[in-house]
Amino acid sequence: MDIIDFFVNLLSDPRGAIAGWIATLGAVWVYSPLFLIVFVETGVVFFPFLPGDSLLFAAGVFSADGGGLNVFATLVVFYVAAILGNTSNYWIARVFGKRIIDSGKVKALTPERMAKLDHFFEKYGGLTIIITRFMPFFRTFAPFIAGTGHMNFAKFTLFNCIGGIAWVSLFVLVGYFFGGIPLVQEHFEVIVLGIVAVSVAPAVIGAVKAALGSRKKKA
Repeated sequence: MDIIDFFVNLLSDPRGAIAGWIATLGAVWVYSPLFLIVFVETGVVFFPFLPGDSLLFAAGVFSADGGGLNVFATLVVFYVAAILGNTSNYWIARVFGKRIIDSGKVKALTPERMAKLDHFFEKYGGLTIIITRFMPFFRTFAPFIAGTGHMNFAKFTLFNCIGGIAWVSLFVLVGYFFGGIPLVQEHFEVIVLGIVAVSVAPAVIGAVKAALGSRKKKA
């Protein structure tokens, strides 16, 4: 139950979670859970639900003057976590990908969905690695699909670095520059929900279009 409560609290209140880590871990070790969460979200295909976007934004808020974090350290820690996470995911797929898909333990990776993702990946190539960085769930699965054989490691690493740096920079710096505005402080939870909604919107729209297209074909 403790681990469930931890994830629920993290998803619902990333600002409160970071404030607690700063108080208990101090100015140096607070970066450990920040690194770990982003690394696991991007690096382990079983954890696509972790709050990457909102965590980056909240960390950016705490990186402003007097917030307890240093903006340069925050950026570097998240850059490394995001890039290494995708790299880990890529190699997990290279070594264990087929067995993970065949086991059926990752419900999102059905053969039908994998076929659609394969087609999308082959069509757009490395651009997929960059675009999906900004899409929850998809950013966890994209490097996994890349690792199943659709992209060589050197090309993957290039786009992985570009996407990881762009994703981290956007959300952390938006939080850093705008998080101190009174309106943002007063409606922080609503803004976090808005960030999540905007991030998830492309995936929802794509799913709806796919469902409508499937119905039309059947009709």
